[in-house]
Amino acid sequence: MFFSKKKFRLASMIACGILASALFTGCGGGDSAGGGGGEKAAGDEIVIGANFELTGNHAQYGANANNGLKLAIKEVNDAGGVNGKKIKIVEADAKSEAAESVNAATKLISDDKVVALIGPAVTANVIAESQVATDNMVPIIAPAATNPDVTVENGEVKPFVFRSCFIDPQQSEVMAQFAAKDLNAKTAVLYLDSSSDYSKSLGKIFKEKFEAEGGQVLMEEAFLAKDQDFKAALTKLQTANADVIFVPAYYEEVGKIVKQARELGITSAILGTDGWDDSKVVDIAGKDALNNTYFCTHYFEGDEEVQGFINAYKAEYKNDPNVFAALGYDAGKMLVNAIERDGTDSEKIRANIESIKDLQVGTGKITMDAATHNPIKGIVVIETKDGTRELRAKIAPEG
Repeated sequence: MFFSKKKFRLASMIACGILASALFTGCGGGDSAGGGGGEKAAGDEIVIGANFELTGNHAQYGANANNGLKLAIKEVNDAGGVNGKKIKIVEADAKSEAAESVNAATKLISDDKVVALIGPAVTANVIAESQVATDNMVPIIAPAATNPDVTVENGEVKPFVFRSCFIDPQQSEVMAQFAAKDLNAKTAVLYLDSSSDYSKSLGKIFKEKFEAEGGQVLMEEAFLAKDQDFKAALTKLQTANADVIFVPAYYEEVGKIVKQARELGITSAILGTDGWDDSKVVDIAGKDALNNTYFCTHYFEGDEEVQGFINAYKAEYKNDPNVFAALGYDAGKMLVNAIERDGTDSEKIRANIESIKDLQVGTGKITMDAATHNPIKGIVVIETKDGTRELRAKIAPEG
């Protein structure tokens, strides 16, 4: 399913021979190397890299995921660290751009000698950095990049790339089945963020799955991230008189879309995915507007098993966590578990992430699918009633 360790060492050596003068100070095993399979923790510290979008269009997502990661590592360090060593996080700014995510990953690997990378938050930026990390045999855990291409390319799993979130097909299938079976919807329209691979991927798969359930997608419209006025497109969608509107997007735009849809008199159920999962959506849309809306996400805050994370996050940051924070926390816990078992050798970290089974993280228990590097985890559907989130469905993990 993936190249052998020997082949990747060879590929890494070749790549570094070509690029060393421009990008890297060294490549291969050993403490002084920027990458490779050797032990890279020195002294009393284990150095990991946080490569998140701290500025730019996706800064709110990267910053929240980074906060979740920092909380996970703080808890470990406060408890004495890992095998007697404290974990040090070196932060770099991916600047919400693919090229900058590569630059940040390059610095973290070659200059800071990190043993692993967490982040970025969004799909395109993770995919961009993955070749640099793979060439240097540095594991990545992507907290929130849901596109299948993040971990699998041309049918082959990327050996050093993992994620702590579920993938787009799982979300879209759950929401398509929920629309058809729970809401008895026969027709749907799509309203997608054309600037987002996340949104476009979810829309494509929802259409396929909804039509497989016997439904019909009547119309599709698009917007751009940071748009403010959605009424022209919503007016077009309104003419279809569909049973449901599927809006797979992030909470900032979602809140405005839902608010403006209700102002136009649209009463149809509005459905979404984990990008909705932030308490700010209520502030933006208003409590009444969010009635008859549903989205899937990684956890329900009322579940007992997530209370530890939620309470710790509130104590640390004085506000409620959103889904990006939760997934950043999960990624940190996964990495710590891998290092605890065998130390900081990159191949051992990779193998240990791949073999994670029933690990308790912030959002519940997680098992890694070795064939895809996707987590096997549950998914919930949330309904909003008068501004309060209620659990509508809980789907157990498969596998």
